[in-house]
Amino acid sequence: MSAPSSEAQPRIDDLPALDVEARSARVRAFLETQGLDALAVTTLTNVRWLTGFTGSNGAALITDAELVLITDGRYADQAPTELEAAGVGADVLVMTDPVGGILEAAATCTRLGLEADNISWADQRRLAEQAGALELVPTTDALVALRATKDSGELARIRAAAAITDATLASVRPMLAESPTERDIAFALDQGLRLRGATSPAYETIVASGPNGALPHGRPSERRVQEADLIVIDVGAVVDGYRSDMTRTFVVGEPTAAQQRQLDVVLEAQRAGVATVKAGVDAKTVDAACRDVITDAGWADAFTHGTGHGVGLDIHERPRVNSRTSDVLEAGMVVTVEPGVYLPGIGGVRWEDLLSVTDAGAEVLTTSAKQPVVENTAP
Repeated sequence: MSAPSSEAQPRIDDLPALDVEARSARVRAFLETQGLDALAVTTLTNVRWLTGFTGSNGAALITDAELVLITDGRYADQAPTELEAAGVGADVLVMTDPVGGILEAAATCTRLGLEADNISWADQRRLAEQAGALELVPTTDALVALRATKDSGELARIRAAAAITDATLASVRPMLAESPTERDIAFALDQGLRLRGATSPAYETIVASGPNGALPHGRPSERRVQEADLIVIDVGAVVDGYRSDMTRTFVVGEPTAAQQRQLDVVLEAQRAGVATVKAGVDAKTVDAACRDVITDAGWADAFTHGTGHGVGLDIHERPRVNSRTSDVLEAGMVVTVEPGVYLPGIGGVRWEDLLSVTDAGAEVLTTSAKQPVVENTAP
């Protein structure tokens, strides 16, 4: 694969700045509604979102007046530099023990919120044993919910990641006709993402051909793509921490009538789901729009996962788009719509786009054409 031109590679300096500093005010508003003096942030993704710190070990303590980042000596220089670059006014507490750092930073507090879905049992017990009169209050998804709506800088990074993914898939598509292995395709995709400026793939790239495609998250194997195979490719990129997510399904040569029906039904379902995406819509309505089409086609049991999920610093975040969710779409959210039909022993079809939710509907961020047929060029 030849290296893409430098013009195709996004420069972080050319993207709008992230408004990291404004996030503290949003967290403080949450503290007030919950009657908390402080929140201990122990999920690394949430620490990054709140402070701009990207290290592998850190916690944050936020009160109504202060923000403290707690990390170890490896990041004594990196942490202040990253916080300054993010425009965040915070103190950096260098300690090998994050639990001790949280207690030190919360010394004047009376009610401390903990991220109940993340903090380990051992750390929670240590905090409880050493907290004295400090009341520990579990919170669930507090920052995850705040992260669900993206600012312009976040959206710009997700768009850049989606553009890299589109360009990379277009460059790799021709090799599908050359009988490569699934791992060959995945390697070419991962390399292409990096050559175009991505930090890394957004997740383990999925390439599943023939009967392997009946596994929604099948891992690339040494199986070679064959004529008349359905090939599910699920690929995304990371740009400055933010991710994209897209799936396209291909077939080498002309599809059979059964394959064409499977491709058409799932595409109809996906279009129905995309058409419902709009601020104010219950996320489960999007799921129902997709699921109704597939159910009417007789494949209800072959659609085995939720219709979508939020995307940002994590590849799976709020909102949830499934039949059980109570999430409501809001302008600024970024979601996937990805129905699929998976037939054991035959193969799978999934179409997935990444969408930015607006008051007027959905902005589609992944623009790769949904043209499944790859001409067989083998002699």
